[in-house]
Amino acid sequence: MSSEEEMSQTSSASSSSSNLSTSHFIGKKEDIVKAGRVTKLVNGCRDVLVVHHQGQLYAMDVHCYHSGGALQYGDIEEFNGRLCIVCPWHKYKITLAEGESLYQAVDDPTAKPLRTYWRSKGVKQRVHKVTEVNGDVYVTLNDSGEAIESDVYQTEKYRRASLKAKPKAKPKT
Repeated sequence: MSSEEEMSQTSSASSSSSNLSTSHFIGKKEDIVKAGRVTKLVNGCRDVLVVHHQGQLYAMDVHCYHSGGALQYGDIEEFNGRLCIVCPWHKYKITLAEGESLYQAVDDPTAKPLRTYWRSKGVKQRVHKVTEVNGDVYVTLNDSGEAIESDVYQTEKYRRASLKAKPKAKPKT
C-alpha cells in the first residue's frame, strides 16, 4: 500500500462490517456534503468535526489544540500544497489529513529579501478515520496511546467549563 493510500481519509465501501463495530455513525454522506461540516460527540467522550472538502471526508477533534478554538468555524485554505483548517481564534493552520500544525519559518531574519517557507510543528491535532459504507459515514476514533495536544480539550471538565462560558440566550419579550 502506498503512503498516499494510507493517508486517505475516506475508505472504500468495501470495508468489512467488523470494522464498523468500532466505528461510530456520523450521518448520511449526502447530508454531510450539503452541510460541508458537522460536529458530533462520539462514543460519549470525544467531540469530532467531520469536514467534506473537494470530494474528501476528514475527521479531527473539534477543538483546536492551541486554545480550544471551535474549528468548525475555521476557513479551509491550502498552504504549500496541503489543505488546512485555520483556527478562527488565533489563525493556527492544521492539516486536514494528518493534524500537523504548520507555520511560516525564516532561516535568516537578516537576509533581504526575507525568505519564508512552511514548516511543521508536528502532529498536534488528533485526526480520526472516516469510512463511508452505502452512503453512511462512520468515524473510527484514533485510539493511539500517544498523547496529542488536542486531547487536552476532550475532557468532561473542559466540556462543563465551555458550557458555562457560553452566553445564555436572552428571553424574547
